[in-house]
Amino acid sequence: MDVVVIETPQLGDRSYLVHDGSVALVIDPQRDIDRVEAAAREAGVRITHVAETHLHNDYVTGGLILAEKYGAAYLVNGEDHVSFTRVPVTDGQVLRVGRLSVSVVATPGHTHTHLSYVVRDDAHDGGTEAVFSGGSLLFGSVGRTDLVSPHDTAKLAHDQYSSVRRLVESAHPEATLYPTHGFGSFCSIGPASHQESSTIGEQAESNHALTDTNEDHFVSELLANITAYPAYYAHMSPLNAAGPGAAKLGVPDAVDPEELGRRLKSGEWVVDLRHRVAFADSHLQGSVSFEYGKGDNFTSYLGWVIPWNQPLTLLGSVVEVEKAIRDLARIGIESPDAAVGLQPGEWAPESPRASYPHGDWTALWKGREPEDVVLDVRRPEEFEASHVVGALNVPVYELLGKITELPDARIWVHCATGYRASVAASLLDRAGRNVVLINARFKDAAGAGIETTP
Repeated sequence: MDVVVIETPQLGDRSYLVHDGSVALVIDPQRDIDRVEAAAREAGVRITHVAETHLHNDYVTGGLILAEKYGAAYLVNGEDHVSFTRVPVTDGQVLRVGRLSVSVVATPGHTHTHLSYVVRDDAHDGGTEAVFSGGSLLFGSVGRTDLVSPHDTAKLAHDQYSSVRRLVESAHPEATLYPTHGFGSFCSIGPASHQESSTIGEQAESNHALTDTNEDHFVSELLANITAYPAYYAHMSPLNAAGPGAAKLGVPDAVDPEELGRRLKSGEWVVDLRHRVAFADSHLQGSVSFEYGKGDNFTSYLGWVIPWNQPLTLLGSVVEVEKAIRDLARIGIESPDAAVGLQPGEWAPESPRASYPHGDWTALWKGREPEDVVLDVRRPEEFEASHVVGALNVPVYELLGKITELPDARIWVHCATGYRASVAASLLDRAGRNVVLINARFKDAAGAGIETTP
């Protein structure tokens, strides 16, 4: 048995191609299925089965379109209410994929109908096993249980406690664990883990979900650590249940400069993908900054901040736009328009420009006036752990609806690293506020003379 890992660091997820050298099972594929197809070609295998561990809340699946394209069996829990043809699977069922046996294990918790898969190669290495746990057992933690309904959160937390134990009992301690979530995904909860690989036995000895012998204590700890998750999550499960189609990944024809100017004046969402400092120095008035960079923060925060299903235009280089379109397709944002170029003059030469100052913590220490406001756009739990004395806290994902509530003063905005602050600064600039971007790490504030708590 060979397992090919297909990472999506932009969403903190992994998909898997599992094969016996001839035929393959794909587990939890992302919507851009060309990566899975490339892995199958490289391995020289034929895709015969595609499986979902659950109806995902953090991305649009590529499972249906992949199964249809290759005539593969599409394995989805028989209890899931879906609008497409699938092969319904249920707890205890065992399927064959070439010489591999695939055991279905019900592991409710992340969702009510969550499944895990224990794959065994009976004809090789004395019975090599791999466990594909989706959003159930993760490295060092478990999948969050509050995505279905507030009324179901506590019950699902209890289910999660029981499910991970049942899953561990269903596999050999030396079985390799392959979760879908937990690599920066907002679908995980509890202690963060930086492990790249693990086994069932290792998790049994170290994962708090398995070492905590008091179920009520585990549940209370899990519920106490629940934090906010991206707003676009609300749309993912319905899209997946309806059966999403193929992603459109091509870069569209460039938007005409006059049309782009009209969109900016009318208040449409025009997203500049350049570096945050380049944006602060000069940008098209009315545009907002979502720096692409490596893309690790781009998808989640754009989908969280910008209202769902709004017209969207991307500004950036060909490479940036192409990558951004792929990333956005994974969360169901379809076919955004674009203007390709390296700077505002290439996108809309006649449109007004804007800028705002930026600096590090020393700039705040030297330039802050008594009436100025320091705005911290990190999450509440980050703010509570430590913050600039006297700062206001409005998480970046809430800022759009609260800009009018902020004091009429110069606003110095910061976060943990500068990324969220740059988004917030651009939103404030778009709203006509006097803003300064603190493009620095929060952990460096005290060293620059800024008074922080505790």
